[in-house]
Amino acid sequence: MRRIHALLVAASTFIATQVVSAAEVHVMISGGFTAAYKELVPQFEKATGHTVVTAYGPSMGETPQAIPMRLSRGEPADVLIMVGYALGDLIGKGKVIADSRIDLADSPIGVAVKAGAPRPDLSSPDTLKAALLAAPTIAYSDSASGVYVSTEMFQKLGIVEQMQGKARKIPATPVGEVVAQGMAEIGFQQISELKPVAGIDIVGPLPPALQKITVFSAGLASVAPQPDAGRALIAFLASKQAAPVIVASGLDPRVK
Repeated sequence: MRRIHALLVAASTFIATQVVSAAEVHVMISGGFTAAYKELVPQFEKATGHTVVTAYGPSMGETPQAIPMRLSRGEPADVLIMVGYALGDLIGKGKVIADSRIDLADSPIGVAVKAGAPRPDLSSPDTLKAALLAAPTIAYSDSASGVYVSTEMFQKLGIVEQMQGKARKIPATPVGEVVAQGMAEIGFQQISELKPVAGIDIVGPLPPALQKITVFSAGLASVAPQPDAGRALIAFLASKQAAPVIVASGLDPRVK
């Protein structure tokens, strides 16, 4: 809390004073926090005079867009916003400054179907299990929610074998888009990533007994060319001012 307070003070000072030389802040961000981020960044730019340049990609994986792959290619980065444990891995590898990490929000996993399609019963693990066994096609992401669904949730439900061949991982594409196109009957992804997608109905979150909360965190890249402006952006995203936008995007902010 002391570190968060210090960052918030720094951000307030940064925003309250006229910044003589505007900086170009490079951000790499994964999907779960993107909707809130896109609304908040213009506020930050207006208040500080800085320009934010954004690269999007999954928190993990080996697709070209994945944040670890972007870093390995030497793409410019000041701020990384991604799944908390994936950011922790980068801290361990020396690619992110450890004391710069701030946990921004918690993200529940949701279930989506094509708009107007029958909605599965999510009232209990047993009803969800029945819906998955009946569905011909199922999609999940290649990031944190998909890792959980495919390696833990199916196992908890005792349907690992039954899911083989009809449940598939969707790399570097929002699961909601696959569901909207009719390529999967049921899709799993963080609610904040499902909400911006047209053509789907979000049935709801996973049943409480199966829910897995993903933490989205921000940190300063160890090679950040604009560390002061990067820290100010992180502090702004973690502030009470940002909280209402984060809530509207389907996330639960850590600072309220």
